[in-house]
Formats: sequence, structure tokens, C-alpha cells
Amino acid sequence: MIIREGRTEERHALEELQRRASLEYAEYRRQLLENPDVIELPRAHLAGGHVRVAEAHGRALGFSVVLPRGPALFELDGLFVEPEHWRRGIGRALIADACARLKKLAGARLQTVANPLAEGFYERLGFRPAGMADTLFGPARRMVLESRDFPPLPGQS
Repeated sequence: MIIREGRTEERHALEELQRRASLEYAEYRRQLLENPDVIELPRAHLAGGHVRVAEAHGRALGFSVVLPRGPALFELDGLFVEPEHWRRGIGRALIADACARLKKLAGARLQTVANPLAEGFYERLGFRPAGMADTLFGPARRMVLESRDFPPLPGQS
């Protein structure tokens, strides 16, 4: 598996990957089907280099979106993995990739709004609760990972 920058021409394929992953959660399925436009990967995110894609054998297995929010504050705005590849380290590798890219910034922080079903995943990677956020799907926990707690890339210690 490699992790590379996302390309604008794969925007729709990545949106469909996001849709497949999101529809796996029965808790959100009805809302997603009633509001299909909530799944959108802005072209500007791809053109701006904010999207990273995990790929194997020419196929996208997952992707992350990390957006700058301040001098040393970044938002993990999206993390999606093909459902048949869940629990194989792809999401962790995408977060480690984001952290490796941010590590050069002293005091960098990576924040996200975690759906309740994903909180444990983020906690295992070192994210800590940092309040609540309102989302289209209800309240969700805001979580933050400080640079000192950034996980290493797979294969590194």
C-alpha cells in the first residue's frame, strides 16, 4: 500500500468510497439517503493538496482530508476506508501519514469531530476529548491529538 496525494480527476470515485463507508453505519443510513448531497469532496480540497489516498494495486482503499485551521491547528475533516478493508490498519496509516506531514510544525495539533462509533479508534491513536460539536447527524465529540502524541508511521517506532 502507498499513500499519495489525491487527484482532482478521482473526486467522484472518492465521494462514492465515502458514501459506501458512511452507509455502513445503520445509525446514519436514513439521514444519508435522505440527504445525499452531504457527501461532497470539494474540488478545492483536492487541488489544494489536502487529500491523501491510500492505494493498493491501483485501487483507492481509503482517504483522508486534512485542512489548515490556524498557524499550527489542522482539522481531520474526513477519514474514510472501503468497508471490506476496515480493521486492516488503513485508517491508522492515513492518520500517521497526516501526522508525519505536520510533525515539522512545532506545537501542531490535529483535531477532528468523531462520530460516536469511531471515538474508540481515535482514542487508541492518542486523540483526547475536547468538547462537543453539533453535526447534521447530532452531537459528536471533538477530539484533539497534540504533536507530542503523534503516532509513528507503520513500520517505525
